[in-house]
Amino acid sequence: MQEKYLYEYAVIRFVPKVEREEFINVGIIMYCKRPKFLKARYNIDEQKLHLFPSELEKESLCANLKAFEQICSATSGGGYVASLDITERYRWLTAVRSTSIQTSRSNMGFTDDLDATFDRLYQELVL
Repeated sequence: MQEKYLYEYAVIRFVPKVEREEFINVGIIMYCKRPKFLKARYNIDEQKLHLFPSELEKESLCANLKAFEQICSATSGGGYVASLDITERYRWLTAVRSTSIQTSRSNMGFTDDLDATFDRLYQELVL
């Protein structure tokens, strides 16, 4: 019998105007402590992006979203936060913020295949 993993995930959202509370799902972040799994992926839908007025340029949005990937993979581009342990990195990335890039509340589930579950959630919630 395959081992089941308890995982957490949050949707990464672009909030063009924070005061309007409208958002576009642009990515997902998923975490599982035991196998030290922390992964983020994003996609910017140009058509959706143009539906909302924003002062944030696409290049700046991409740079901020890339930081999620760098922190997850603990690369040098992730700065100090990338040096934290995996749980602290996930908690830092999913902390409540009032900026243009936010995450949903964290959700949980069980899976026996973290990569397949990540791909399924990304397809369902982002694309």
